[in-house]
Amino acid sequence: MNLIDYANILIRRGWIMLLLALIAGAGAFLFSRALEPVYRATIKVRIEPSRTDFGLTQAAKQLLNSHVAYLDSTLIAAEVIDRLQLDMTPPQLRADVRVAPNLDSLVIQIDAEHINPGQAALIASEWAQLLIRYRNDQNQQARREDRIYASLQDNPVLALARPNVRINTLVGCIGGLFLGGIAVFALEYLESAIVRRREDVENSIGLPVLAAVPPAD
Repeated sequence: MNLIDYANILIRRGWIMLLLALIAGAGAFLFSRALEPVYRATIKVRIEPSRTDFGLTQAAKQLLNSHVAYLDSTLIAAEVIDRLQLDMTPPQLRADVRVAPNLDSLVIQIDAEHINPGQAALIASEWAQLLIRYRNDQNQQARREDRIYASLQDNPVLALARPNVRINTLVGCIGGLFLGGIAVFALEYLESAIVRRREDVENSIGLPVLAAVPPAD
């Protein structure tokens, strides 16, 4: 088959692809709208050396991963639950929280997800405050010029984590279009052995048709 044959197939059966794309996109849209929204609160904790010399800055960078390990634990999750009186287990809460360091900017980012945006903000804030308290306790054991401080960079930033209705609808449309293309070419394959026109005979035997007998009345 050449490009012209493919084009003719799309012209004749393209409506199947469009219909399946429309159905799949509409289904993905309705399914996404039916899901309960989950919100993400993002807060950043800035790690600041008391002085800007190379040695203390490197020490602060090395502490970032240690602080992430401290925060990303069941014990910290249990403490947050106790402080906020949450009705969930530490493993459940820990699964909804992400802690990640940024070595370049000396920042630890905490992302907390919850169906209640206000609750997500409280969880992220409390998680950050535990790090700040921990850092303050550590500073009590160090000389003033060797201290490394932790402070909030900003208030929690809220955003819709999921579902992303637009993306889901687009994926549904693309998936429906793809399935429609498979269906179209499957139909063409199944009907390829059926002879309907003179061109079908010529394509099948590779010879021109000289004459045709008209059907009897």
